[in-house]
Amino acid sequence: MNAFVTHLRVVGALLIREMEARFGSKPGGYVWALLDPAAHIVLMTVLFQAIARAPALGTSFPLFFATGYLGFQFYQAMVGYINGAVKSNRTLLSYPNVAPFDTISARFLLQFMTTSLVACIVLGVIIGWIRVSPNLHWPPILQAATVAAVLDLGVGLINNVMFLKYPLYEQIFAIFNRPMFLVSGVFFLPDAIPLPYRDIVLLNPLIHVTMMFRTGFYDGYRAAGLDPGYLYNFAFLTLFLGMLLFTFSSTLLRNE
Repeated sequence: MNAFVTHLRVVGALLIREMEARFGSKPGGYVWALLDPAAHIVLMTVLFQAIARAPALGTSFPLFFATGYLGFQFYQAMVGYINGAVKSNRTLLSYPNVAPFDTISARFLLQFMTTSLVACIVLGVIIGWIRVSPNLHWPPILQAATVAAVLDLGVGLINNVMFLKYPLYEQIFAIFNRPMFLVSGVFFLPDAIPLPYRDIVLLNPLIHVTMMFRTGFYDGYRAAGLDPGYLYNFAFLTLFLGMLLFTFSSTLLRNE
């Protein structure tokens, strides 16, 4: 019980530290966290409105891109932030009460709260602006955000170890992760891809995240090919492997 209370206190202190380091004491840091995804959505809207008459789903380009981009961000923004948690807090690990997992927990909580807040604000503004009141289905929205966060946590645990142990792996992961935005259904519907290419694309678990997220906003969207079982199994298997690797590498993480 004492160990758990200590963990909560350490994570709380690290969370405050991360907020100050990332956003600073001025509101500009928080504003940028909101403007960055909004700018991406506006840019995609302008580009695709110029080449298409209607989005692939519904009638609103901003809503279509926002539901894809923000659903994807529950993975992408978080994994980019968590990957360097241990490396960025090496000096703090000399304190006996600070464990490597505490640094990851603090960044995970901060980024999940930030992404959730940004998603609520951006989607709320878009829905109010287009004057359309979609019949929101919260279960798939919350499930998509949660399973994306679980997947991100698993990948982050693996990467924190691998980045320290094999510096080349960090470069390889960056190359592999960069095109994920293009192949995760942010600006297209996997349903429209002909077989057998659709089956190949659906091996990407992130495309199931964006599909599930969108089903919460579009009543008529059936998301052909969406496989929640595959997504859950992939995410929790990754988390299990990440926890296993992280646990057996605790000495490396403290002393590397």
